[in-house]
Formats: sequence, C-alpha cells, structure tokens
Amino acid sequence: MAWNDNNNQNPWGNNGQTPPELDQVIIDFKKKFSGVFGGKSPSNSDTPGLPSAGGFKYIFILVLLVWILSGIYIIDPAEKGVELRFGAFQEETGQGPHWHLPYPIETLNRVNVEQIRTAQIGYRDAISNRRGGNVSSESLMLTKDENMIDAKFAVQYKINDVQAYLFNVANPDMTLRHVVESAIRQVVGKNTMDYVLTEGRVAIADDIKEKSQELLNIYQTGLQITTVNMQDAQPPEQVQASFSDAVKAREDKQRLINEAQTYANDILPKSRGRAARMLEESKAYKSEVVSKSEGEASRFGQILAEYEKAPEVTRERLYRETMESVFANTSKVVVDSKANSMMYLPIDKLINAKKTQTEIVIQEAQSGQPNSRGNVRNVFRNREVR
Repeated sequence: MAWNDNNNQNPWGNNGQTPPELDQVIIDFKKKFSGVFGGKSPSNSDTPGLPSAGGFKYIFILVLLVWILSGIYIIDPAEKGVELRFGAFQEETGQGPHWHLPYPIETLNRVNVEQIRTAQIGYRDAISNRRGGNVSSESLMLTKDENMIDAKFAVQYKINDVQAYLFNVANPDMTLRHVVESAIRQVVGKNTMDYVLTEGRVAIADDIKEKSQELLNIYQTGLQITTVNMQDAQPPEQVQASFSDAVKAREDKQRLINEAQTYANDILPKSRGRAARMLEESKAYKSEVVSKSEGEASRFGQILAEYEKAPEVTRERLYRETMESVFANTSKVVVDSKANSMMYLPIDKLINAKKTQTEIVIQEAQSGQPNSRGNVRNVFRNREVR
C-alpha cells in the first residue's frame, strides 16, 4: 500500500510523527532486556556518565558466553584428547569436535599417537643436537669374550596408551632411553664380538626390541617400540688398527679356503673321469683278452680235430705256417744245400720289389682305382704259390 493512500498515513502508524531516533531504540531495548533479568529500568535522563547496573549485566553475559564457547575444541585424526578436571583425568576423546568446561575448571592435553618418535643411543645427529657426534658413555660396552665394542642404535617408537603415557611415568621418553640402553648392554654382553660385528646384527636388534618392550610394559609407560636398528658397530678407536689387521687376516683365510675349494671342485671331477675311463679301458681289455683266448681255444680245438684225422699233413702245414711267419720279418735268405750253390740271384732285391709292388697295389685298392682289387688278389695268389 502506498504511503499516499488512506489519507496519507505513514508506516509508523501516526500521522505527522517522525521516525524514532537510534538512541531511543537502544534505550528501549535495554529497558526490555533489564526487565527480563529482573533489573530496574534506567532513569529517563540521557546524561552521559558511568554505565548503569544493567550495562554491567550485558558485559558479564557477553564474557560468560565467550568463556563457554572457549571450551569447544577439535581433535585431529592422528591425535587423542585428554580432559583434566582440576588436574585429574576426566575423559579421553577421539577425532572430531568436542566441548569441555573451560579453563580453569578443565584443561585439555593433545597427544599425537601416530607420530613416530626416535631415540638415539650412543650418538646424536646434528638435527637433535647442535654438536652431534658420538656419546661414548652410551656406546661403549663389553661383549661376552671381554672385548670393548662401540655400538650405536636408533630406536623408533610411538604412543599406544595416552593415559598411561601422561600419568604413570614422570618422563616416559627418558625412561625409554634408559630401558633400551640397559637391554642393549644385556644383549651385547651375552654375545661375542665377532658375532655382533658380522652375522648377528639383525638377531641382536630383534632381541633388544623384545626385551625393551617387556620392560616398558612392566613400567606401564604407554609406549610401543616399532623398530630397533643397529646404525654402527666397531671396535674402539684405540684398537681399530689392530682389529683391521685381524679382519684382513680373516678375509685372507676365507679367500684361501675358497681358492682351495675351487681347486678341489676343478680337480675332483677330472680325477673321477680319469678313473672311470681307466675302469672302462680295463673292462674293454678284459673283454678283449677273454674273447681272444676263447677264440684261440676254439681254433686250437678245431686244429686238434683236424690233426687227429691227418697228423702228418697237419703237422707239416703248421710247421710251414710257423716258418713263414718267422721269416716274413727278416731279410735273410735260406737256400737248400742240395741246390746249385754257384747260382746267384738277387733274392733280397726281388723280395723288396715284391713288397713294394704289394704296397702299391694295396694303396690303389684303398683309393678305389679300377682293377686294383684284382691286382691285390693276384699278388696274394702268387705269394701262396711261392
């Protein structure tokens, strides 16, 4: 509806009246608010001065509201919140928004339970300590064989029980350092120096972790050890030169053992192969001798059977074969004394010529030339006739 309609009435409901002032609106609001809380209405005088009792109430309400809102807090996913009422444990809260009675009635402690913390035993790096370097009071210890060793360990841990971490032990982190150092000396003291420096590193670290965790659980520190690593282990600086010589001697010993083993691996198979070859050759020789003996025995039996049938003929034939085999390897010529002794024939040359001809014919036969087989046959036939 327009202001011009209905006899020009204004939106404040009164004809001819002006809108109220801002100061008057504030004063009216104070009167109403004081009436709600049972206060007395302020006087109509607008003279400036000290705030009235109603003004102090407004300030107190505002401060009370801010104080109540200060108890709101938010816990991150990796954190745990612990509420303390006048210093005593009240509640443990997880991630998300929460509210507690504001200070000084209740206080809040935030603890990061997912953070991996590190404790260095026997050394300090430049990050945790300005100087860094070795800590001989922690790193030097005795082994089972009464040798000194300089060992350094890095321990990683986290908080698994917030209430135990805050209230059971005065300084849980320092307690963990002392517990781990004690476990290290116990484990190293039960092993020899060579074992600690060589193949026993992983086993020793696992043993230290197990023993340290047992002590921490007994003390109820609320800490959990995740890993224990042996950073370095070596003899003290004063004896490092002698120890290096001993290590070199041990390495030389191992090298010589490896070389001997390599030589044995090379010579043994050859010896076994040679022995197997000799066994096979002896078996072949045995088979050859046995077969030859059996063949000669069979041949002798056959000759014996023929000899029994015609002794004179057989004896003569054996004699001639024997003489032929004997004189075949000599250059001597035997002439019957009944023949003409004045006759001279170059028999030795004829024999050599026949041998040469025989060798030529045999070579031609081996090379595959025509008529060579017939020539060989004729040569041997002539020898038989002779």
